[in-house]
Amino acid sequence: MVKLLDYIRNVPDWPVKGVQFKDITTLCVEPIPFKESIDRIVDHYKGKGIDKIAAIEARGYVFGGAIAYLLDAGFVLIRKEGKLPWKLHKETYELEYGTDTIEMHLDAIKEGENVLLFDDLLATGGTAKAAARLIEKAGGKVAGISFIIELTGSLHGRELIKDYDILSLVEIPVEE
Repeated sequence: MVKLLDYIRNVPDWPVKGVQFKDITTLCVEPIPFKESIDRIVDHYKGKGIDKIAAIEARGYVFGGAIAYLLDAGFVLIRKEGKLPWKLHKETYELEYGTDTIEMHLDAIKEGENVLLFDDLLATGGTAKAAARLIEKAGGKVAGISFIIELTGSLHGRELIKDYDILSLVEIPVEE
Protein backbone atom coordinates (compact mmCIF):
# COMPACT_ATOMS: atom_id res chain seq x y z
CA MET A 1 0.00 0.00 0.00
CA VAL A 2 1.31 3.42 -1.00
CA LYS A 3 1.82 6.00 1.77
CA LEU A 4 -0.38 8.74 0.28
CA LEU A 5 0.87 11.41 2.70
CA ASP A 6 4.24 11.28 0.92
CA TYR A 7 2.53 12.70 -2.18
CA ILE A 8 0.74 15.62 -0.52
CA ARG A 9 2.48 19.00 -0.56
CA ASN A 10 2.12 21.50 2.28
CA VAL A 11 1.81 25.13 1.11
CA PRO A 12 2.19 27.61 4.00
CA ASP A 13 0.06 30.77 4.18
CA TRP A 14 -2.25 29.91 1.29
CA PRO A 15 -4.92 31.03 0.48
CA VAL A 16 -4.52 33.31 3.51
CA LYS A 17 -1.80 33.84 6.10
CA GLY A 18 -1.83 31.18 8.79
CA VAL A 19 -3.46 28.44 6.67
CA GLN A 20 -1.33 25.40 5.83
CA PHE A 21 -2.83 24.35 2.48
CA LYS A 22 -2.67 20.64 1.69
CA ASP A 23 -2.04 20.34 -2.06
CA ILE A 24 -3.15 17.06 -3.65
CA THR A 25 -2.09 18.02 -7.17
CA THR A 26 1.24 16.37 -6.31
CA LEU A 27 -0.68 13.14 -5.63
CA CYS A 28 -2.66 13.45 -8.87
CA VAL A 29 0.41 13.67 -11.12
CA GLU A 30 1.74 10.32 -9.88
CA PRO A 31 -0.21 7.42 -11.42
CA ILE A 32 0.24 4.84 -8.65
CA PRO A 33 -0.90 6.94 -5.64
CA PHE A 34 -3.61 8.62 -7.72
CA LYS A 35 -5.04 5.25 -8.78
CA GLU A 36 -4.68 3.76 -5.31
CA SER A 37 -6.56 6.63 -3.67
CA ILE A 38 -9.48 6.17 -6.06
CA ASP A 39 -9.40 2.37 -5.74
CA ARG A 40 -9.48 2.55 -1.93
CA ILE A 41 -12.60 4.72 -1.99
CA VAL A 42 -14.29 2.55 -4.61
CA ASP A 43 -13.46 -0.65 -2.68
CA HIS A 44 -15.00 0.82 0.49
CA TYR A 45 -18.30 1.73 -1.21
CA LYS A 46 -18.61 -1.07 -3.79
CA GLY A 47 -21.81 -3.06 -3.31
CA LYS A 48 -23.44 -0.38 -1.13
CA GLY A 49 -26.02 0.70 -3.71
CA ILE A 50 -24.51 4.07 -4.58
CA ASP A 51 -26.63 5.83 -7.24
CA LYS A 52 -24.71 9.10 -7.51
CA ILE A 53 -21.37 10.60 -6.59
CA ALA A 54 -21.64 14.27 -5.62
CA ALA A 55 -18.29 16.08 -5.68
CA ILE A 56 -17.32 19.54 -4.55
CA GLU A 57 -15.30 21.71 -6.92
CA ALA A 58 -12.64 21.75 -8.08
CA ARG A 59 -10.31 18.98 -6.93
CA GLY A 60 -13.33 16.90 -6.02
CA TYR A 61 -14.22 16.62 -9.68
CA VAL A 62 -10.92 14.93 -10.55
CA PHE A 63 -11.59 12.09 -8.12
CA GLY A 64 -15.39 12.14 -8.14
CA GLY A 65 -15.72 11.48 -11.85
CA ALA A 66 -13.42 8.46 -11.66
CA ILE A 67 -15.21 7.13 -8.57
CA ALA A 68 -18.60 7.51 -10.28
CA TYR A 69 -17.34 5.67 -13.35
CA LEU A 70 -15.98 2.76 -11.33
CA LEU A 71 -19.12 2.49 -9.18
CA ASP A 72 -21.45 2.72 -12.22
CA ALA A 73 -23.01 5.80 -10.66
CA GLY A 74 -24.12 9.19 -11.94
CA PHE A 75 -22.00 12.26 -11.22
CA VAL A 76 -23.26 15.46 -9.57
CA LEU A 77 -21.40 18.77 -9.59
CA ILE A 78 -21.49 20.90 -6.45
CA ARG A 79 -20.14 24.35 -7.26
CA LYS A 80 -19.48 27.69 -5.69
CA GLU A 81 -22.22 30.28 -5.97
CA GLY A 82 -22.94 31.69 -9.42
CA LYS A 83 -21.30 28.92 -11.48
CA LEU A 84 -24.28 26.70 -12.37
CA PRO A 85 -26.74 27.79 -15.07
CA TRP A 86 -30.10 26.39 -13.92
CA LYS A 87 -32.50 26.20 -10.96
CA LEU A 88 -30.58 25.49 -7.77
CA HIS A 89 -30.44 24.36 -4.18
CA LYS A 90 -28.10 26.66 -2.23
CA GLU A 91 -26.29 26.42 1.14
CA THR A 92 -24.06 28.95 2.91
CA TYR A 93 -21.52 27.70 5.44
CA GLU A 94 -18.53 28.69 7.55
CA LEU A 95 -15.00 27.55 6.83
CA GLU A 96 -11.76 28.01 8.70
CA TYR A 97 -11.09 31.42 7.12
CA GLY A 98 -14.50 32.89 6.23
CA THR A 99 -17.86 31.90 4.70
CA ASP A 100 -18.86 30.54 1.32
CA THR A 101 -21.93 29.34 -0.58
CA ILE A 102 -22.30 26.20 -2.68
CA GLU A 103 -25.02 25.22 -5.13
CA MET A 104 -26.37 22.15 -6.92
CA HIS A 105 -28.95 21.80 -9.70
CA LEU A 106 -32.46 21.01 -8.44
CA ASP A 107 -32.75 17.96 -10.68
CA ALA A 108 -29.28 16.49 -10.03
CA ILE A 109 -30.52 14.00 -7.43
CA LYS A 110 -33.82 12.15 -7.39
CA GLU A 111 -35.89 11.31 -4.31
CA GLY A 112 -34.45 8.32 -2.47
CA GLU A 113 -31.14 8.07 -4.34
CA ASN A 114 -28.08 6.96 -2.36
CA VAL A 115 -25.36 9.54 -2.78
CA LEU A 116 -21.68 9.32 -1.92
CA LEU A 117 -20.29 12.78 -1.27
CA PHE A 118 -16.63 13.39 -2.10
CA ASP A 119 -14.35 16.29 -1.24
CA ASP A 120 -10.58 16.37 -1.19
CA LEU A 121 -10.20 17.59 2.39
CA LEU A 122 -12.08 17.61 5.70
CA ALA A 123 -11.10 20.56 7.91
CA THR A 124 -13.92 22.20 9.89
CA GLY A 125 -16.60 20.09 8.20
CA GLY A 126 -18.56 23.13 7.04
CA THR A 127 -18.32 22.40 3.32
CA ALA A 128 -19.21 18.73 3.73
CA LYS A 129 -22.15 19.53 6.03
CA ALA A 130 -23.50 22.13 3.56
CA ALA A 131 -23.12 19.69 0.66
CA ALA A 132 -24.90 16.96 2.65
CA ARG A 133 -27.76 19.41 3.26
CA LEU A 134 -27.96 20.08 -0.50
CA ILE A 135 -28.25 16.34 -1.18
CA GLU A 136 -30.93 15.93 1.48
CA LYS A 137 -32.89 18.97 0.21
CA ALA A 138 -33.07 17.21 -3.14
CA GLY A 139 -34.46 14.08 -1.46
CA GLY A 140 -31.26 12.07 -1.61
CA LYS A 141 -29.74 9.99 1.16
CA VAL A 142 -26.09 10.64 2.03
CA ALA A 143 -24.70 7.09 1.94
CA GLY A 144 -21.22 8.28 2.91
CA ILE A 145 -18.74 11.13 2.79
CA SER A 146 -15.23 10.45 1.55
CA PHE A 147 -12.05 12.52 1.64
CA ILE A 148 -8.44 12.13 0.63
CA ILE A 149 -7.28 14.16 3.66
CA GLU A 150 -8.77 14.69 7.10
CA LEU A 151 -7.22 17.38 9.30
CA THR A 152 -7.54 16.04 12.85
CA GLY A 153 -7.13 17.79 16.16
CA SER A 154 -8.32 21.30 16.89
CA LEU A 155 -10.62 21.72 13.85
CA HIS A 156 -13.10 18.98 14.90
CA GLY A 157 -14.52 18.61 11.37
CA ARG A 158 -15.51 14.97 11.86
CA GLU A 159 -17.78 15.96 14.75
CA LEU A 160 -19.87 18.23 12.51
CA ILE A 161 -20.63 15.34 10.12
CA LYS A 162 -20.55 12.49 12.66
CA ASP A 163 -24.02 11.25 11.63
CA TYR A 164 -22.63 10.05 8.28
CA ASP A 165 -20.34 7.19 7.25
CA ILE A 166 -16.96 8.93 6.87
CA LEU A 167 -13.93 7.60 5.01
CA SER A 168 -10.70 9.58 4.96
CA LEU A 169 -7.55 8.11 3.43
CA VAL A 170 -4.95 10.30 5.16
CA GLU A 171 -5.17 11.90 8.60
CA ILE A 172 -2.99 14.94 9.30
CA PRO A 173 -2.95 16.32 12.86
CA VAL A 174 -3.26 20.10 13.27
CA GLU A 175 -3.17 22.27 16.35
CA GLU A 176 -4.40 25.83 16.86
